[in-house]
Amino acid sequence: MLFSPRGELLPAAVLAWVHGAGLSPQIVATGDELLDVALRSRPRLVIFDARRESGESELFAACTRLKSDSFTGIVPAVVLVDDAAAMFDRALASGADEVLRHGVSELETEQRLHLLLRRSDRDANVHPSTRLPGTVEIEAEIARRMTGGERFGVCYADLDHFKEYNDRYSYFDGDRVIRLLAKLLHDVVKGMCGERGFVGHIGGDDFIFIIPVDSVNDVCAEIVTVFDLMVPYQYSEQDQRAGYFFGKDRRGQLHRVPLMTLSIGVVTNERRHFTSAGQVSELATEMKGYAKTLAGSVYTVDRRTESTDSGDVPTPPRPPRAISVIDES
Repeated sequence: MLFSPRGELLPAAVLAWVHGAGLSPQIVATGDELLDVALRSRPRLVIFDARRESGESELFAACTRLKSDSFTGIVPAVVLVDDAAAMFDRALASGADEVLRHGVSELETEQRLHLLLRRSDRDANVHPSTRLPGTVEIEAEIARRMTGGERFGVCYADLDHFKEYNDRYSYFDGDRVIRLLAKLLHDVVKGMCGERGFVGHIGGDDFIFIIPVDSVNDVCAEIVTVFDLMVPYQYSEQDQRAGYFFGKDRRGQLHRVPLMTLSIGVVTNERRHFTSAGQVSELATEMKGYAKTLAGSVYTVDRRTESTDSGDVPTPPRPPRAISVIDES
């Protein structure tokens, strides 16, 4: 999108980059029009043409309005200015993410705009609380490993009784637990798998980590063991000693709520061929759901083959502590 009070065309270098990036510029001339369009359909970026503007023009006020709104503030803002230092400073003060002076070379213009979009995509795809990659990056990582022919496991981790914990304590305490779990997953996965491990945050108390097949048992066992050691300290001393607290269900009835546990559902391409990230997500969700039916902190590994991946999830033999393997050959 181009904000240009005078309706002038973009400089040739900027226009060439816009078309090369596959973007279709839309010209707006007022701050109200800009916010109206941005709130209805978040643009890829907004270019403000301030080459012939004064420091107090509506253009800079519009940039400030764009960057101040919680929904549109993530949209990258580029301001084109002349050579005056005061205009450069005014652009930064208005919240611009990038400022391009008149006379910048075509190569530098392209590089800076490209890097701006890359930074924007990275920031948009990272969960704000944990700083872990979100769903877009998770799907891209799964696709990358599928394309590369790697043998890998996708592990879907989810907290049990987390909602009741939030209701008992506060969203502040709940957010702290989420950050602790994120750090636990990151430290264990990176510590045991190095660069071959990936940790992402779907949202809330749902996480995905992707690791080599031969590391699944060791990594998951370490995670659930450390989690069980860590979680009691997130409760009051009274709840710790009791091992539960009384909470209300959706009907308002009191019942015992145990301390939080961790359920991990695991799918691998060891015995089956994945065709899409969506298929992997569906299977991992199924396994996570099955893990949540088991008592305590557990991980469940799906070892069924493609010929038997339909129907109900089979009940496995009695597993060792914190390990449940679904295996149907």
